[in-house]
Amino acid sequence: MKYLINNKLVKDFKSFTINIKSHFNASQTSIHKARNEIKVVDFNDKSLIIKAFKIPNIINKIAYTFFRDSKAKKSYLNSLNIKEFVPEPISYIEFFQYGLLYDSYFISEHFNYDLTIREPLIDTNYSNKETIYKQFAKFTFDLHQNNILHLDYSPGNILIKKEDDKYIFKIVDINRMQFKNLNLNERLKNFSKLWAKDEDLIIIIKEYSKLVNKDEQTCIDIALNYSQSHKNRINAKKRRRGQIVVD
Repeated sequence: MKYLINNKLVKDFKSFTINIKSHFNASQTSIHKARNEIKVVDFNDKSLIIKAFKIPNIINKIAYTFFRDSKAKKSYLNSLNIKEFVPEPISYIEFFQYGLLYDSYFISEHFNYDLTIREPLIDTNYSNKETIYKQFAKFTFDLHQNNILHLDYSPGNILIKKEDDKYIFKIVDINRMQFKNLNLNERLKNFSKLWAKDEDLIIIIKEYSKLVNKDEQTCIDIALNYSQSHKNRINAKKRRRGQIVVD
């Protein structure tokens, strides 16, 4: 096995990390199960998230063992780089069979969120929608100003907790990230995976354009174009597969 643990948490979580499989298997609280599975586990008076990554195929086993970091390791290292924007990272661990990566886990603190950005995007009558959007624009601006580009900036990966009249945002599923200076097009394209209605995206981009100090209409036009292009691309794939298309 290989693992790394957050320096300030080694004493409390070394044994937990090494024995992660037993903790994961014992938990009955699965909150996501698809390619990967995510469970909530209580340990030492903390609520934790354990993300178990899908066992890779043989080609990826070789790649993750010799040529690139596993998704678990990237999730952990990326979290350390952007601590302000994510639930606190605790550790990651990889297990090997016959010299190749077999399974891997990423452990973080459980962020007890109230909603994701998906809810106001879907519900036309969602309370405080405009306030959420404006504060979300500021959160995204802060990400971009810190040279952070989340490559899967989709609704389920943007968590929100309400505290009085303020909304606290955290991002998850961060194994796919880029860290670089972002130009205006890259910044505005980052909103395209929200699958937002035009009227909702316009509210977000109006606020974002003020923060980035760029012409409002130019920003709106660029963002709407990227948003529609993304929808067209995904819908074209769905049509080829005979799936239901959503505008």
